[in-house]
Amino acid sequence: METFVLFLLVTLLVDGVFGYTDEVKSVSVMEGDSVTLYTDLTEIKKADLILWTFGSENTRIAQINRLINKISYYDVLDGRFRDRLKLDHQTGSLIITDITTQHTGLYGFLQIIGEKQVTPKKFSVIVSARLSVPVISSNSSQCSSSSNCSLVCSVVNVGHVTLSWYKGNRLLSRISVSDLSISLSLPLEVEYQDKNSYSCVLNNPFSNQTQHLDISQLCHTCSASDSSTLYIVLGCLSALAVVAVLCGIVYYYHHRRSKQAGHQSQPDGEENIRLTDVTGNAGDANRPNIAGAETPDQERHSQNNTFVEKDEIKSVSAMVGETVTLHTDVTEIQEDELIRWKFADSKVCKLAEFFVIAKWDKTNNEEYLHDDNKFKDRLHLDHDTGSLVITNITPEHYGHYKLHITSEGQKISKTFNLIAHVSMSSFHILLHVNHTIYIHHCIPN
Repeated sequence: METFVLFLLVTLLVDGVFGYTDEVKSVSVMEGDSVTLYTDLTEIKKADLILWTFGSENTRIAQINRLINKISYYDVLDGRFRDRLKLDHQTGSLIITDITTQHTGLYGFLQIIGEKQVTPKKFSVIVSARLSVPVISSNSSQCSSSSNCSLVCSVVNVGHVTLSWYKGNRLLSRISVSDLSISLSLPLEVEYQDKNSYSCVLNNPFSNQTQHLDISQLCHTCSASDSSTLYIVLGCLSALAVVAVLCGIVYYYHHRRSKQAGHQSQPDGEENIRLTDVTGNAGDANRPNIAGAETPDQERHSQNNTFVEKDEIKSVSAMVGETVTLHTDVTEIQEDELIRWKFADSKVCKLAEFFVIAKWDKTNNEEYLHDDNKFKDRLHLDHDTGSLVITNITPEHYGHYKLHITSEGQKISKTFNLIAHVSMSSFHILLHVNHTIYIHHCIPN
């Protein structure tokens, strides 16, 4: 018999007996209280089955089977109804104890008499949480020169409530919400000298909580002395800001003009530098200094009282077709430094003509690479260190490479002698002069 009743119940649920547009009775209850959903029946002796469901899915939560005289409660929906349900065995009414907001929802009541279902009843239960006292805060700054004060009344984690502002007993504004666990806020603007009584009220169908406004505690006006002091401070700060901006502009243009003047004193493009011999005699074809070393005076000084670091010469050998990197030995180029690389053909031993083949101006983010047939697509500059990379070396690239790193008050020079890898067709003469090694590499005509 129980199997037959269950089959009939499943059939009724599948057919949608709870899908009828029945009248829904609203029931409101405070969280923690008990509520009874009345069937309005005096007795259920004639009914074969009494069934209670919950939610839109019609989940069965309680049942009275009169055929076998059995009352059942179902531990479903994560156990939210566990030990909270009680059925009146005479009327079939459902009692829910210690109710929480999780029990808010739609409840259905169904009778089955003689294999036929009686028109079901539906209950919409709304569970309201205990109300907290609303909080009033100021939206204005600590000190304001205006005549109005902006306030806001707020509450958190509430549902099915109304938040209102009152001036005495007169309603000023109101906001309501039917959702669960939501935050509400309601603004209000009053005058600082307002002597009226204001209050913020939070209420639901069961209770209310009131917070009274104390304007003197939340709203403060600035005194005349405070305002004067504030204006003076703001005026001083503004003046200092203007002076700082003007000084920055003057310094920037002065720095830029000085740098441009320094760059103009060292022209780009082709630059003819007559190589001196090791004794400092210029133009002696019989005793050339292919490294382009500067004279002792030039090592110590230069024009415009710029300190010049002593030039050093480094020999680098490479075979045809290889890639070679001429390192500056600098970890990072500074913002005001200018990198210039020059080249002189050392195969002509009488006179070497240096000309700029690469330049990196970090200040203006400008790069120059010589693009004649000899160096076209073979030069690369490292923008971090200023090192020069020469790819796919040919005999035309053997010679002297001079590096200049210039900045305000300082100039660093280095010379690299790029020679062919040791072979029978070339020879090296090492000259030791003043503890500096100069390498002379010539190919006889």
